[in-house]
Amino acid sequence: MQRAITMLAVPVAMFATDAMAQDGLLTGRYRCIQLCRPGFELSPAYVTQNGDEINIVDEAGIAARGSLDWFSHKFWVDRWNEGAVYTGDGTVIHFDRGRVWHRILAVEPAPVIVPPPPVHRRRVVK
Repeated sequence: MQRAITMLAVPVAMFATDAMAQDGLLTGRYRCIQLCRPGFELSPAYVTQNGDEINIVDEAGIAARGSLDWFSHKFWVDRWNEGAVYTGDGTVIHFDRGRVWHRILAVEPAPVIVPPPPVHRRRVVK
């Protein structure tokens, strides 16, 4: 009996570790690319994930909370009465009513190259 319990506990522990590794997968800045709220087409939206719960601010600045379903890559937003499906890497979110958000990936700024100061040489007059 003890061996059977151990054999079941190991896969469960491995699965729990994989799920915990996904914590914060959706956290980031997004841009609405389809069926955006009128007048806010280029405004950013934000998602913050903490375990099974997410906080969302849409492109119009309307905040809401949601709950995640790890197994189906879905979440539900009560305030909006709407669900969404997200990609495995968390870069795209498709809402039930057709709105689509795409993650804005952080781009590192190019290094600023400062030229050396000019060298002024004195001319010696003989």
